[in-house]
Amino acid sequence: MSTAPASPASADRPFTGILFMLGFCVLAPLGDGMAKLLGPHVLLATLVFSRFAVQTAILAPWVARRKQSLLASPGTRRLIWGRTVLHITGMTMMFAGLRYLPLADALAIAFVMPFLLLLLGWFFMGEVVGPQRLIACAVGFAGTLLVIQPNFANVGLPALLPLGVAVTFALFMLVTRRLLPRIDPVRLQAVSGLQATILTGLAVLVFAPQQTWPEAGTLLLLIAMGLVGTLAHLAMTWSLAFAPASTLAPMQYLEIPFGTAIGWLMFRDLPNGLAAAGICITVAAGLYVIVRERNLSRNPGPRAPA
Repeated sequence: MSTAPASPASADRPFTGILFMLGFCVLAPLGDGMAKLLGPHVLLATLVFSRFAVQTAILAPWVARRKQSLLASPGTRRLIWGRTVLHITGMTMMFAGLRYLPLADALAIAFVMPFLLLLLGWFFMGEVVGPQRLIACAVGFAGTLLVIQPNFANVGLPALLPLGVAVTFALFMLVTRRLLPRIDPVRLQAVSGLQATILTGLAVLVFAPQQTWPEAGTLLLLIAMGLVGTLAHLAMTWSLAFAPASTLAPMQYLEIPFGTAIGWLMFRDLPNGLAAAGICITVAAGLYVIVRERNLSRNPGPRAPA
């Protein structure tokens, strides 16, 4: 899952942007499904390394052809390294959680992130958050707890891993917001991907020094997972070049039904009644926050916090 940063004000092809966002909503859970499929056969460190290695193999030549540097500039170096560590941490927790949880449930729990992002923006960046949005956050958290409860009863503490993903990626998005005015998004992903490949490669050497080369089928699936994950994030980036974030943000919740469908097709997993109710509550609260933000942006001017 991911949250869209702000899009350029000059965007004037919303249908194209919506198509790219639709592609993201299909590709992102598909990549997670591949990671879940690989989980029993590949060490976690190798799984995360493969995801970033493929991203680097795709984006590094692209950035080099544009004659851009793959080294972070002094003014952004610390932020990009921090963003990279957060990205690795969040992805590791997500892939670990998928070993225990149905795909749809893991995605739904992680979708508490927009509420965390709202609260973190209020706490760290002084953004205005009024009582109605705070109530929506509380309702969204309650829906997430309904999804967590049956999973916690079945698998224990691993059910909380997607919650850790939500916290990590909320911080990841705050750092990304700070960086986007200073660096091209594709170059940012290439630089961060290279850094992550180096760090996770070292992790593989430390934690799996005797690991054997994967079989051909497993290797192809690892490459496909990295390719799908990279294309998903590129689709997100391109969608923002054509449509405003306020148009695209509600579409991100399509990840959950697509994730449910992919989870059923690949693993025959479906949320139980309590988890399904929690998913509906979380989605409804999230859409309320998005609609509220859109209405406020369309009617600028002094007002009480909403």
